[in-house]
Amino acid sequence: MEARAIRKHIRTSPRKMRTVVNVVRGRSVPEALDILNFLPQQVTSTVKTTIMSAVHNLMDKNPDERFDENDLVVSLIKVDEGPMFKRFRPAPRGRAQRIRKRTSHLTVIVSTGDAEEESDD
Repeated sequence: MEARAIRKHIRTSPRKMRTVVNVVRGRSVPEALDILNFLPQQVTSTVKTTIMSAVHNLMDKNPDERFDENDLVVSLIKVDEGPMFKRFRPAPRGRAQRIRKRTSHLTVIVSTGDAEEESDD
C-alpha cells in the first residue's frame, strides 16, 4: 500500500531542494526524519512535513489497518520546477536585468515494505 503527499509552490529553487531529497530517497520513514533533523539546510522542515503528511494520508486511507512506522519506506520523492516569479534589477548603462525567483513542487510517496517485495515478483 502506498499514499502520496504533494506540496506545491515552495519558495526555494529545485536545485537546492534536490540536495536534501537525494539523501532521503529510499530510506525508512524514521531514518529519513532523523537524517533531516541533522541537515543544515532550511528546506528540511518542508520535506519533513511533507513526508509526515504522506504517512498520515496512508493512515487515513486505511483506517482499519495498523502500520509500524519502521516498515514504511519513502519509495518515491521528487522535486519538480514550479512557476517562476520574474523581477527586474537595475543594471549598468540604464538597463535592467531579469531575476528569476524559482519555486518548486515536492511529491512524496510512502509505501509499506511489503508492497515493494510484491511488485518485484
